Amino acid sequence: MPQDAVNRPYVGILLRVLSGGLFTGMLVCIKAVSDAVPVGQSVFFRSLFALLPIMVFLALRREFPHGLATRRPLGHALRSGLGAAAMFASFAAVAVLPVAEATLLAQLTPIFMALGGVLLLGERFTRVRALAMGLALCGMAVLVLPNVGGSAQQGQLMGYLLAVMSALLTAGALLTVRRISRTETTGSIAFYFILVSALAGLATLPLGWASLSPLTLGLLVLAGLLGGAAHIAMTLAFRYAEASRLAPFEYLALIWPVLADWFLFDIPASHYFFLALPFMLAGVALAALEGRRFKWPLRR
Repeated sequence: MPQDAVNRPYVGILLRVLSGGLFTGMLVCIKAVSDAVPVGQSVFFRSLFALLPIMVFLALRREFPHGLATRRPLGHALRSGLGAAAMFASFAAVAVLPVAEATLLAQLTPIFMALGGVLLLGERFTRVRALAMGLALCGMAVLVLPNVGGSAQQGQLMGYLLAVMSALLTAGALLTVRRISRTETTGSIAFYFILVSALAGLATLPLGWASLSPLTLGLLVLAGLLGGAAHIAMTLAFRYAEASRLAPFEYLALIWPVLADWFLFDIPASHYFFLALPFMLAGVALAALEGRRFKWPLRR
């Protein structure tokens, strides 16, 4: 990383905050069309139109198309498959949950990564990791358990399970990135993930897609463009600031979904959300302390 880029941390922080807003905007678009558009169709349009800003960005960096060459096709297939499955689960979750709750549960990803590092990569299970997992699980219990039981909450409970599954799959994808990033470029990892996600979404066409109104189509296109722009902002944030400086601003990104729920969907955050928030963020912060050397390139 160029030294002059590292010495501009405020630029990196602003880009990280911007990426959080862009990701929230993407989820707002997906939630807005979720009653009319199947998940697979949303995944296809989100991925297809995310390719446009990604390809322009790679071309400006002189990484397109030669930067897409790979020596690890199976690694890309595994990472992209896990990432695509995580996107399906995430979009299905946000259809039935407030955007803020779906985003909060996505913060479990570093916890699952810490556990995966122990089980799959032979890393030590330290007291810090144990405490991080305990705090995050307590937060998840505070958010989820009050909604267990009763037919009215069954859809919401399924949303929680899908959000947790998305975090688990994302953790698996990012653990794969750890392995393949030794030989593969950040651009190629992002490009193949988005391409595979688009193809996975297209594969659901025989199951039936919805006819799209101009407004719905516009929201799906916007979701893709916002998602692609969010990837770019995230990548540039790590160019201008070290991961350890950006870690606290992972949590500032939770402000955007809370405001989106309140002003756009008239869904105020529940008191269970605010009770779970400190537990989960404390757990994620502890997990990030051990894994802060790992940069999260071009995710979701």
